Amino acid sequence: MLIEIGHVEAIFRYPVKSMGGERLEAAGLGWHGLEGDRRLAFRRIDDRSGFPWLTACKLPDMLLFAPHRREDGAQGDLPTHVRTPDGEEMPVFGEDLATEVGRRYGTPVQMMQLKHGIFDEASISVIAFDTVSEIGRLAGRSLDVRRFRPNVVVRLLRSVPFQEDEWLGGVLSFGEGEDAPAITVTMRDVRCSMVTLDPDSASSAPEVLKAVVRAHQNTAGIYGAVTRIGRLAVGQTIFLCAATEKRERG
Repeated sequence: MLIEIGHVEAIFRYPVKSMGGERLEAAGLGWHGLEGDRRLAFRRIDDRSGFPWLTACKLPDMLLFAPHRREDGAQGDLPTHVRTPDGEEMPVFGEDLATEVGRRYGTPVQMMQLKHGIFDEASISVIAFDTVSEIGRLAGRSLDVRRFRPNVVVRLLRSVPFQEDEWLGGVLSFGEGEDAPAITVTMRDVRCSMVTLDPDSASSAPEVLKAVVRAHQNTAGIYGAVTRIGRLAVGQTIFLCAATEKRERG
């Protein structure tokens, strides 16, 4: 049995990893997450680790760069240009942008495009608005959901912070019908210093991460794997098929 748990409050896409995101009314959900999400990232040229990508954890200014598309040069969902924190507009694959980011970071970087995206753990992330509100209450400040870099923000029918834990192993369906897009909830989202950074100023508030650690073992929200592709839209009803019911059907 499907249980209605809430509706889609907001959808976000981040074309360039760790740069400013886009708030969308609708987006295509493919096998590798939202179309156009984190398909680009700056690689630290001198880094030989298994994770060479430059993120806002290492350069908070990354959040202040704003990717966008010029209609005359747009292809698919990828941005064509990036507006720097100083207001300059540069081609996304241009040398000027790589030089500017590398100057701020202190070592050379290179823009890379990966067909299936550059993700930390999984290709889709979801968090409840109520969870963000509770973390803000504990941290003593009002929090913008963008601190948590979600793809989907849920407005719950039953207002219980960290309710996302109840979805583990289950399937979330967005909208009604057998063709509704769906994800299997695979793991809790372990948080890092990204949540301390204000998305509009990049200023740090360590008390936010401390609140997540104190309240919920350093996790907030969930990751999922896409099990049915389709169109996500703000306002869609979200249904849960719980893990126990899946086992019974098997």
